[in-house]
Amino acid sequence: MHKGARARRPNVVQSVFVFLVVSAVAGALVAGLALPLAGLAGVTSEKAHETVQYLPQDLQTAPLAQKSTIFAADGSVIATLYQENRVPVTLKQINPIMLKAIVAIEDDRFFEHGALDAKGTLRALLRNQGNGGVQQGGSSITQQYVKLSLIAKARTPEEVKAATAETYERKIAELRYAIAVEKQYSKDEILNRYLNLAFFGDRAYGVEAAAMHYFGVHAAKLTLPQAAMLAGLVKNPTGYDPTDNPKRAKERRDVVLRRMQELSIISAKRARDAIKTPVINPATVRNVPNGCANSRYPFYCDYVVAQLKDNAAFGKSDEERENYIETAGLQIHTSLDPRIQKAAETSIAKHSKAGDQAVAAITMVEPGTGLVKAMAQSRGYGSKKGQTSYNYNVEKSYPGGYGGFQNGSTMKAFTIAAAIGKGVPMTYRINSPSPLNLSGKKFSTCTGVTSDPDYNPKNSTKTVADPSMLDAARASTNTYFLQLSEQIGLCPIATIASKLGMYDAQTMKPLDQVVSFTLGSVGNITPLMLSNAYATFAARGMYCRPVIVTAITSNKGKAIPTTGPNCHRVLSPTVADGVNYVLHNVMEPGGTGGKLKFGKSDLAGKTGTIQNNHAVWFAGYSSKLAAASVVADADPKYTDLIGQTLNGKKMRDASGSGTAGPVWETAMQLALHGLPTSKFVQPDDKTIRGDVKDLPYLKGMTPVDATAKLLSMGFQAAISPTPVDSDAPAGTVASTTPRQEDGAPAGATVTLVLSNGSKAIPTPPITPPGIPPTIKPPPGWPPCAPTDPRWPKCGRR
Repeated sequence: MHKGARARRPNVVQSVFVFLVVSAVAGALVAGLALPLAGLAGVTSEKAHETVQYLPQDLQTAPLAQKSTIFAADGSVIATLYQENRVPVTLKQINPIMLKAIVAIEDDRFFEHGALDAKGTLRALLRNQGNGGVQQGGSSITQQYVKLSLIAKARTPEEVKAATAETYERKIAELRYAIAVEKQYSKDEILNRYLNLAFFGDRAYGVEAAAMHYFGVHAAKLTLPQAAMLAGLVKNPTGYDPTDNPKRAKERRDVVLRRMQELSIISAKRARDAIKTPVINPATVRNVPNGCANSRYPFYCDYVVAQLKDNAAFGKSDEERENYIETAGLQIHTSLDPRIQKAAETSIAKHSKAGDQAVAAITMVEPGTGLVKAMAQSRGYGSKKGQTSYNYNVEKSYPGGYGGFQNGSTMKAFTIAAAIGKGVPMTYRINSPSPLNLSGKKFSTCTGVTSDPDYNPKNSTKTVADPSMLDAARASTNTYFLQLSEQIGLCPIATIASKLGMYDAQTMKPLDQVVSFTLGSVGNITPLMLSNAYATFAARGMYCRPVIVTAITSNKGKAIPTTGPNCHRVLSPTVADGVNYVLHNVMEPGGTGGKLKFGKSDLAGKTGTIQNNHAVWFAGYSSKLAAASVVADADPKYTDLIGQTLNGKKMRDASGSGTAGPVWETAMQLALHGLPTSKFVQPDDKTIRGDVKDLPYLKGMTPVDATAKLLSMGFQAAISPTPVDSDAPAGTVASTTPRQEDGAPAGATVTLVLSNGSKAIPTPPITPPGIPPTIKPPPGWPPCAPTDPRWPKCGRR
């Protein structure tokens, strides 16, 4: 112990000694301690000395528990989170009449005595004994502040019990702390701390929150009767709560007013006038909603809180982080845009109902920033019928996350990106029959090969027999994209999908590299995930991690580090431009998204339907906003959407364009309303034509010769099992896929389509020069030529 500490020690002991002497003279340990006289029998001077001897002299207080607030992008409040509804204020922000009222009723000699008011203690004891019970407390405001601080600091039931135990040891400890507090802070500072810490009933902590709660005014604007009512509450916040016991609250308020008159703080007339006023106007009571369940955007709020709980800066455990979030007075700013959120909610309300068997959900993301602007779904938040606690827009990273659905042909966008990246032209044609036997066909993956022993996929739409990439995208031709993915390999497609933030939303693991990867049989995907991936195309290849929380500040206004935006290039602008060009054609008349086109801005999109119609999707974007909508069966056992109710009616059909598409269209149309027209950057000629090599002319060649020729030029060869009508000789090459005039990427597989010879013209025999052709005579006539001496008696009549 240093020298300065030894010099102060006698003063502390002397103060405690005075306290004990006063207690002994009074015959009890003061009424303010609310201890029975019989309790003194077990306390020896030695025990009291030991208690004082080993207690720390400085009160270590916990930070004031304050409510944290979550804000939308425009500054409006999404939710408040708190254990104690409190807004700390300075003494200058409290009306002086409030200070006078609390001092008058709780400790009228507060500014005259030290930590212990001996005179007040004795006065309280005498009054209490005269009334046959504890009617007036003897604890000073400083002592009360110490007690409240120790309770606030308690974190376990054991600590709470110790902080509230009616023992002499605790009372002596509180006094020693009070002495230290009086040395550390001025009287004004102690009063300010006390008023910010005190509980005023009905979940209102601190004078500012209490003033706003009961009267709808700031503490600086409190009137005399309002201040008197609040001052009277601290003794028994529950018993005098004006919302539950207005009569008792008024009686207590009037006691305060009369006490202020006794002390000449107010005149008799002011007291009488104040007493005549109602204690409270129920219409002015403001309840501060607590938690996400009371938010306008409960699912979004829950997702925000889940992300906050992942921040290691807020504590080592989930419990510590939750406690910090609810007590630290954080200002949490998010990306939610109320205008765009309203667009999403309006669309959901237009195309679905809460009581539907199927669910509808949509997420909207800003390209180039990753800001999640909106998130809406058909089922409301709660436990009643037609409600749920699941957020159908997000991954299963927290208890409220549903974990997505399979997303069908919206995965074709990643196959298109991989193909364009490898130089495959948009004019690249592949013969795409339906069904197509791919049983046992080997597809290369990032770790080897995969195959399906029994796989005969079909097309759900019609197009030309040998569609180009543009044709196949417009019609969503399954067998085209399966063959394309086989030719370029699954690894490049899966790699791009991963770079664009795609993973299994149930397991949080990479997507499965299976034969049907391009058709969406890869895992469960969320609207948030898919809208953000498509936003990358809109941002010309710049991927941004989805951003929910944009900034956090402490109760002191200091910025708290967050993960923040994380944008980086994952696709070249030319590849992204190519994808935009292909998917833009999907939105043109005749494409699967053609009926969803609106306005003058360029739009791009892709439909998706999973096997057995368990879910249907539409994902699309402009250069300013991307969105993904889904309509799905979210209740196990999952069944076909056809026959389930949506918007109050049974569905007769379910498709990406006709079912999920309208949800996307309405939301996007409302969200983009009033914004400038935007256009995509047109891809250059090389991107459209691809990086192709010339193909040889193979028509009429035998399969063996044609295959050898292709192999010699660095191509692979395959033979179509179905011959076609052609003027080429039967069994020879009739055509190739891709066509000779289109060329093919280096190493591409060229399919040889053979002729059945149905249109072949017989070839006349070739006669050497100078030799007349042989004339076939009629039956019975010997053959001869014009040079034959028997001519014209042979070969003719």
